[in-house]
Amino acid sequence: MSGSSKRYPPELRERAVRMVAEVRSQHPSEWAAIASVASKLGIGSTETLRNWIRKDQVDAGQRPG
Repeated sequence: MSGSSKRYPPELRERAVRMVAEVRSQHPSEWAAIASVASKLGIGSTETLRNWIRKDQVDAGQRPG
C-alpha cells in the first residue's frame, strides 16, 4: 500500500454515497453534506467522497461522463 493512498472497502463507499443523498436536505449545500458524512465515517478527504458521488452519478446515467 502506498503511503499517501488509503483504500476504502466498497461497502463504505456505497454507504457514504447513500448517506449524503439522505442528509443532503439537512445542509445548506451538497458540499456541506459531503463534509459532514466524510467526517462521521472517517473518510480522510471530502474530495474523495465527492469523487465517489460523481462516479456513482455517472454509473447511474444521471451525469455525463
